[in-house]
Amino acid sequence: MKTYRCIIVGSGIAALQLATHLSTRFPVLLITKSSLRSSNSYRAQGGIAAAIGGNDAPSLHYEDTIHAGCDFHNEKEVRDLVEKGPSLINELTQSGLRFDENPTGQFSLGMEGAHSQNRIVHCGGDATGKHVIDHLMTTLSSHIDVLENRLVYELVIHPLTKKCIGVKVKDNFGNNEVYWSDHVVLATGGVGGLYSFTSNDPSITGDGIALAYQVGAEIVDMEFIQFHPTLLYVNGQTAGLISEAVRGEGARLVDAQGNAIMEDVHPLGDLAPRHIVAGEIFRKKSMGRDVYLDISMINAFEEKFPTITAICQAQAISIEDGKIPVAPGCHFLMGGIAVDTVGRTSVEGLYAIGETAATGVHGANRLASNSLLEGLHYGKKLAAYLNEQMLHSQPEPMKIDLTKRTAITNYSLPDKQQLRGKMMAYAGIIRCQSELEQLRAWLNDYDSVRRMDCSLDESSSEDIQLLFMVQTAKLIAHAALLREESRGAHKREDFPEEDERLGKIHIVQSKKGIEMRERHCEYDQVEVHA
Repeated sequence: MKTYRCIIVGSGIAALQLATHLSTRFPVLLITKSSLRSSNSYRAQGGIAAAIGGNDAPSLHYEDTIHAGCDFHNEKEVRDLVEKGPSLINELTQSGLRFDENPTGQFSLGMEGAHSQNRIVHCGGDATGKHVIDHLMTTLSSHIDVLENRLVYELVIHPLTKKCIGVKVKDNFGNNEVYWSDHVVLATGGVGGLYSFTSNDPSITGDGIALAYQVGAEIVDMEFIQFHPTLLYVNGQTAGLISEAVRGEGARLVDAQGNAIMEDVHPLGDLAPRHIVAGEIFRKKSMGRDVYLDISMINAFEEKFPTITAICQAQAISIEDGKIPVAPGCHFLMGGIAVDTVGRTSVEGLYAIGETAATGVHGANRLASNSLLEGLHYGKKLAAYLNEQMLHSQPEPMKIDLTKRTAITNYSLPDKQQLRGKMMAYAGIIRCQSELEQLRAWLNDYDSVRRMDCSLDESSSEDIQLLFMVQTAKLIAHAALLREESRGAHKREDFPEEDERLGKIHIVQSKKGIEMRERHCEYDQVEVHA
């Protein structure tokens, strides 16, 4: 098989930004599990947050980010992110991407929850992700090979150096392939596909996290999962995202009688931080009360939100009626693979960017529209680092003996929908010890760690993805049990308040065990090992 200088696993905004900025001097391979456009980035409606307005400043963006994430961040990384925001938007504009403008020709800046300023840039109204991904795809150079519909099922680790030197892949027909590289980057997105209610593409099931964990990388903050307050809710199922930008335009959350449900809950009302709004909707629905987004005050809704209009029409929901039924669903993972400032993991040669990485910029609850910004920022940052590394080093001889390990053929796996239902019920918006313990016991019946230590060469792609789902679900359940407090997106019914002692504690999991680590040590340790 061909040898590359860099392999990128994933096709969202972080992956494509990285690929775009890597030097054309080096051969690069981009692998994605489904199609290039099957990513959460492509689905993103809200926009990109950046302090480019006349009354705005990176310092204000910083304060809003810290406040929304409950001061659980890597502050240095947050400052770097928000300070780079305006230049990243300018770079996209100069490369030909057109953001929406107001009648005076200036950026049309939107408002979203927990922001103090109008600072959200959009493309195509509510189709920002689609436009950005399509634009980045047009900038990919010929030195980048692209493989779609390939499942990366194993990271290849050199037996002596313990460096990641390649990936093992299955194609759509179950055939195995091996690709070698000096640098392997995981940009596989979050964990939404583990939950029955989600805004994510169903293919996003935590693969990168399971792969990294399997080779010994550290995984951190898996308890912090954001649930978006407003997914379209039809016939007991969620059917697409209703962007926070709709509430930014004045829409209100109401019950069936038209009573505003957020009025006395938070000073920001319907634009409170997402974990607060999602929690309130969850409580109302738990009481048997339906919740709607009242859009009757928004003029020309179809023109402003064409994507949402199409989603509603596909589900026979009338925009003219002025009410959209909504429910919360899994939206974004704040934790993930522990990385340093450029994306290096605790395994040499292995990197992570985007939602699959825990960079520390989102704290305990991501500020709206900071996710696309994060992907742009770290994709470019890692590219600069790798370009320098590849420029001053020669390709290493990679190929090693890949003698098969013992395969297990008599294992059982859970039903995918059952797993998703249990995750939503027991590790969803509101959690408690008894339910998390039930979930953990159920997951332990499927010993994913032992099976993944054996050869997966003969396993089907479907079985492997289920193994990954079980493994990632266990990481979430373990962390959620250990954090005996409510902080940001992690809500414990039995521990409803923040615990000051846990305010600087990160839950770090690896094959070596679980560690409660103080915040100031976390990134230093990753840097030492990288």
